[in-house]
Amino acid sequence: MNDPDVFSALSNPVRREILMQLRKGPRAVNDLASGFALGRPAVSEHLQVLRKARLVREEPRGRERYYHLDPRPLSEVGDWLQAFTHYWKQRLAALEDVLDEESRE
Repeated sequence: MNDPDVFSALSNPVRREILMQLRKGPRAVNDLASGFALGRPAVSEHLQVLRKARLVREEPRGRERYYHLDPRPLSEVGDWLQAFTHYWKQRLAALEDVLDEESRE
């Protein structure tokens, strides 16, 4: 099986929430699991997908494994999305025109 790419890893809302939690600093898997209605094994599976996509790294500390956010792949996604910024600007400008027209009526 191929390792998941960043977009595939980010497609799951649980994995996105894990990344949001890791923005605050490294966390042990038990600590992360306490924030979800999922069991620890399910959260561990999500963490493995994130690890294979290089979005998190694992650090063993005694009997616990701590997970750290690795922002580099997210930065690459941000760079890729930047190419589409002008489409959003055009759509927002069109929306603003419609709202201006409606407010004048």
